[in-house]
Amino acid sequence: MNNFLFENGTKFLFGGGCVKEYLASFLRKYGPSVLLVTEEGERRSGAADEVRDILRRRGKQASECAVGPFCPRYEQVQQAARLCREQRVDLILGVGGSAVLDGCKAASLAAVCRGDLWENFGELQGVVDVPPLPVGFVASHLEAGAVNGAAGLIHENQCVWRDYPPCDPQFALLDPVRAWELPRRELLFQGFSALAGALEEYLTLMDGMSVSRELLEALLEGMVRDLRVCRQAPGDENARSSLMWRCALWGSRFFQLGRRFSFPALPVREAAILSASDWEEYAGALAVLLLSLCRREAERHPAAMARMACRLWELPGQGRTEVQLARGGVRALESLTEELGLPVQPEQLGAAVQNRLGQLSTPQNLLVHTA
Repeated sequence: MNNFLFENGTKFLFGGGCVKEYLASFLRKYGPSVLLVTEEGERRSGAADEVRDILRRRGKQASECAVGPFCPRYEQVQQAARLCREQRVDLILGVGGSAVLDGCKAASLAAVCRGDLWENFGELQGVVDVPPLPVGFVASHLEAGAVNGAAGLIHENQCVWRDYPPCDPQFALLDPVRAWELPRRELLFQGFSALAGALEEYLTLMDGMSVSRELLEALLEGMVRDLRVCRQAPGDENARSSLMWRCALWGSRFFQLGRRFSFPALPVREAAILSASDWEEYAGALAVLLLSLCRREAERHPAAMARMACRLWELPGQGRTEVQLARGGVRALESLTEELGLPVQPEQLGAAVQNRLGQLSTPQNLLVHTA
């Protein structure tokens, strides 16, 4: 195994009513000025209203901005950073999902960066030599992204992930009740988004990362089980709560320990983010692109796919070649995707999404999966 340094400075609170019970106590540690970050275009959020009310009652002066959807754009982060400097912000507080969390992390660094955020830390992955502004996070989505992991940023129609532990939130409050306010289909789509991210990450693991591989396998197995329960029995509170916690874990640097280089590129996730305008389009593009990737990997590099077929889908390995097992694993993923009401072939995507995918500049056609 390769050497590594593991850092985790976030205090997690999970459970019904945790925002109402604990947010005010966290706010006491910070000054009066707060930047509240929410998701662009999101309908009125019960979680955001609850946070606004707590901020008001605690006497905080709150400025607001929005980022996303799916991933913050560079200009949105710059706007948030300007607000932080103008309002002398003491705390950046995000309420939402992965786009909001990533935007808070990037803004916390941009607000104190002496140079350009992209040139100094995005493009070159420079060293963080100044303390970023403190961040807090309240999850209102099932797909909350990487609380302790890499943050995404869109710059000039390119999505990149960078991991800076000092930008991790000081606290993260996850109340599963808030996620259940989402429409049922969107809830399942967000769960699939986290599953797809974990699967894509699994396929990038390298030699010397056996512990990370085994931990991800256990996480993926639980995600699949909880997703199926949530689809068949939406009132199962235990499955929904478990799924929310699993979705908050997949992007953690905990699963990257032993990797020689930085957080891996996630071309499937990037393409889906850049081609979608709502959760229906995003989840559909993600499903089709992920299946295309898995079909290609089953032919070109079947070992990882075969292992996943045995561990995740519990396919018997006796009497089968690696390629046969890998193909069986792809069929199992395709079956789950159809269960969740998502497309499995490119022609099932809407014309607008297909057109946007065709315009993306990627090193290979992600929709082509032949050997």
